[in-house]
Amino acid sequence: MESAILSIRRIGGAPWLQYLVALLAQAHARIGKPKKGLIMLNEALAHVERTGEKADYAEMLRLKGELLSMCNSRATEAVEACFRQALEVAHQQEAKWWELRACVSLAQTMRDTNRRTEALAILGEIYGWFTEGFDTAGLKEAKALIDQLS
Repeated sequence: MESAILSIRRIGGAPWLQYLVALLAQAHARIGKPKKGLIMLNEALAHVERTGEKADYAEMLRLKGELLSMCNSRATEAVEACFRQALEVAHQQEAKWWELRACVSLAQTMRDTNRRTEALAILGEIYGWFTEGFDTAGLKEAKALIDQLS
């Protein structure tokens, strides 16, 4: 992934390059290097802010919340702020899939901080919007969390 990103940068970049960096940051977190991933993700988010290339901005903010949580399990307020910002961006962009993913992450955080009723309400609302695709991983995860919260 790193060499592909470097190659894309050498040829002048691409509109989705920062999202690729975000996915690489997530990969670093999954192999036990969340701080390295968070540094990369913050750089990608800074680029997005400078350029206005916000196609995948909501998911990048959600990933930041996930990485912050991995780096510091007590950073609940900052993590939740990332998820709420991701949710707001996704809602503004009418990006329902990113909205669902942000809601799942936020609902998990709320569950872990004893706010199950609130978590169920926000997750149930976005889950109810979908009319198909219930065999996809994202909707299965949302449904399992809804069942757990009920």
